[in-house]
Amino acid sequence: MPKWVKICLGILLLPVCVATAEAVWRLLSRTTVADRLWLPMLAGAGCWIALFLLLPKPMLVYVFGHELTHAVWTWLFGGRVKKFKAGSDGGHVVTTKSNFLIILAPYFFPLYAVLLVLLFMLLYLVGAWRAAYVPWFHLLLGAAYAFHVTLTWHILQTRQTDITSQGYIFSATVIFLGNALILLLCIPILTRESILQAFTLWVRCNKEVFIRILNWI
Repeated sequence: MPKWVKICLGILLLPVCVATAEAVWRLLSRTTVADRLWLPMLAGAGCWIALFLLLPKPMLVYVFGHELTHAVWTWLFGGRVKKFKAGSDGGHVVTTKSNFLIILAPYFFPLYAVLLVLLFMLLYLVGAWRAAYVPWFHLLLGAAYAFHVTLTWHILQTRQTDITSQGYIFSATVIFLGNALILLLCIPILTRESILQAFTLWVRCNKEVFIRILNWI
């Protein structure tokens, strides 16, 4: 796809970004589980941010997860990974398939948070789950997601070929939408609410934003 087409798509997606942000905010505003969910997650996020600010950045861990995310999304699209390299100073993967989602996935897909969820799901399936694990799960999930956000922001301060290859405007909208849509999907799961209602809210917010745009025009 030519870059000029991606620039146009990125601009056209800006209202969707606004609507998705509104949907996430409304979804968060109506949740009623602050004491048993958000407080432990915020505590975990706060602990990680303190480590992030005070200690050397764990770039090897981040780069490994970054390149592994490329690999995972390549597998999801039916491709194969021919070469994998990760180090504290950078890394790369060679794959048989590529598209903008595979290229930009590490910037919106919180791999370590997903792996943490899968680990606790495995504990549940094998009967090793305990109610006492719930606060620790939320604490670690908050830390893992904060790891994704802070290290992604940190790495974006330098020139990334993933971004330049797709164009800055298109990459920014895809990364923002990817992160926001994952939150829109995961918040109902964590709060035991309806994913369908969250999707309906997202559609309604998009409709409202486009109506406002039409009124301005």
